[in-house]
Amino acid sequence: MSEKVERIKCLIIGSGPAGYTAAIYAARADMKPVIYTGLEPGGQLTTTTEVDNFPGYPEGIDGPSMMVQLQQQAERFGTEVRIGMITSIELSDEVGGIHKAVVDNATNIEAETVIISTGATAKYLGLPSEQRLRGGGVSACAVCDGFFFKGQDVAIVGGGDTAAEESTYLANICNKVTLLVRKGEMRASKAMQHRVNNTPNLEVKYYTEIEEVLGDQVVEGLKLVNNQTGEKEEIKITGLFIAIGHKPNTDIFKDQLEMDETGYIVTKGKSTKTNKPGVFASGDVQDKEYRQAITAAGTGCMAALDAERYLAAVESKEAEIEA
Repeated sequence: MSEKVERIKCLIIGSGPAGYTAAIYAARADMKPVIYTGLEPGGQLTTTTEVDNFPGYPEGIDGPSMMVQLQQQAERFGTEVRIGMITSIELSDEVGGIHKAVVDNATNIEAETVIISTGATAKYLGLPSEQRLRGGGVSACAVCDGFFFKGQDVAIVGGGDTAAEESTYLANICNKVTLLVRKGEMRASKAMQHRVNNTPNLEVKYYTEIEEVLGDQVVEGLKLVNNQTGEKEEIKITGLFIAIGHKPNTDIFKDQLEMDETGYIVTKGKSTKTNKPGVFASGDVQDKEYRQAITAAGTGCMAALDAERYLAAVESKEAEIEA
């Protein structure tokens, strides 16, 4: 006899601020949401030491503690949080259709609505010293963590618009910013390059790569190499920001959901609706502009409300047919 397939009203994939906020609203609407946490329960915030820019925490809070509290709040209203990863999914094209998912390549479930909150993963250089000091001065978000380096010397890696924008942001609060560009020119727009070049405490080093991040517990400096001449140097810094892009975690939805050229899910207008009925996207998986915890939480709220309205519309149509 075949195993009975579980049917749920609302499947939430991902457990960052977007996923947990969606769960809070969905649970309060009696949608009985089930969250699958994915490989990184709590999302990117679990790698952040201090969160000072989320409203409601006047003294700040560390990222892992904040995510525990969000989970507890979601569970308080009846959300079921499950450790596991959605490894494949088949999304229905029909209004009122059932979406089929597989958990950890083993368990089959069916969902009337799906909220995708799988986030995006920051790209890093891959150096062992860089990975060891993540949270100890190495960050992939200048807007999130720049405040902690106020008045200090920092470096940032990248050559695109994000690197240019974040380096000028850091220059407003830090003593000196060194921008490390691997090539002989920046990919950033001309307007952004002008801003960089006109910022007095911002130095650009071209053809420059990092050999090693120096420091035992916290960042103390960098070993640099010129990839044209082989010349090496060391600089003293207390913070290193990586701005070489993000990869949205959308691989399992390819060829089903509409995405932009870099893999971010496209949502309709100001909503969280995707091109599949009953499927909604929230957080960094559909937002490459802001990428903040508070904006992710906001779209998580929107996704739950969109899902609730979708289910109400489907149920009213079914009621009409039965009548």
